[in-house]
Amino acid sequence: MKPASSWFQRYLLPGFVFQAAVIAGGYATGRELVEFFLPAGPWGGLLGMLVSMLVWSAVLMASFELARIARACDYRAFFRVLLGRGWFAFEIGYFLLMLVIMAVMGAAAGEIAYSLFGLPRLAGSMAMIAATGAMLFFGSSAIEKFLVASVGYLYLVYLVFVVWCVVAFGDRIAANFESVPVGQDWFMAGVTYAGYNVATIPAVLFCVRHFGRRREALAAGALAGPLGMLPGVVFYIAMVGYYGEIGEQALPSAFLLAKLQAPWFEWAFQLAVMLTLVDTGVALLHAINERVANAWEERQRPMPRALRPVLAVGVMLAAVYAATAVGLVDLIAKGYGTLTWYFLAIYVLPLMTWGLWLLWRHHAHGDASPIPALLKGDRA
Repeated sequence: MKPASSWFQRYLLPGFVFQAAVIAGGYATGRELVEFFLPAGPWGGLLGMLVSMLVWSAVLMASFELARIARACDYRAFFRVLLGRGWFAFEIGYFLLMLVIMAVMGAAAGEIAYSLFGLPRLAGSMAMIAATGAMLFFGSSAIEKFLVASVGYLYLVYLVFVVWCVVAFGDRIAANFESVPVGQDWFMAGVTYAGYNVATIPAVLFCVRHFGRRREALAAGALAGPLGMLPGVVFYIAMVGYYGEIGEQALPSAFLLAKLQAPWFEWAFQLAVMLTLVDTGVALLHAINERVANAWEERQRPMPRALRPVLAVGVMLAAVYAATAVGLVDLIAKGYGTLTWYFLAIYVLPLMTWGLWLLWRHHAHGDASPIPALLKGDRA
């Protein structure tokens, strides 16, 4: 008999895994926060981040509950319910997004290796690939434990970071919040930022196996939005102190660490960033492995364990090549924006219309009719 899931696994674990999937491609270096939120000013940026958080929570709640009642713990099964025969449209976009995110991660890992050790940037990218591939030898339970431990360390480092920044240049932070007016387009910035990040939500679906009832799925989804955004808010507040200068920095995190003049903390922070890179790679690539593993199970065959890291390393090598060919800043500015509307169209719109209708119809039957049975009546 399967042991009962703990309170932590049911309510908080999905949020931590979601944050792990988002952060390296979202705000680990700070460059993404500069690109999307800083143009709206200090307060406008925070309003945009609030919009992103609310969008995430809404999509997470609906996704978790639909996945729970459909017993869809990988994105292929989930989008078969949501898009029917068009499920592969998500997979195409997901792979493209994976290339962009992994390219960003590879470039960031290379910059960290160069700034800390003076190593070639390629060495940092290869180290990240090796660490991520090694983690993917293990199953979901081991991956969950690794993600929780590394995210816990990240929260601790970010807390120390923002407190230190407030102490070191809190007057600059306060002055910029007071003097810079709320800019335009903060709402659209929040929607855009949320739009491409919602594509990482299906990477969290392996946590759905812990949900036993509707309340757990909805509560976990509602909590996952704030859990995913909180470190970004903390980081953003610290960046406001150098509002007029930090926009030109490829790695805002390195810029702020230099201002603190504490080499030992730079090591601690950069270690946290490196862990976030591995976290995101593990979460996103584990979703691909789970999708492939379920396809093997449909053929009554187990997926070879060695195939898991092989798939992961192949995707990451292609992404690192993209990073060197295009560059980090251009990837963030152009790659993410291009995919945002695609995922809003093929994921968020169907989920908040057809998906919510399926949930309503399911619950109208007193939770007695499983989703597959409802689908047979609507999609022959």
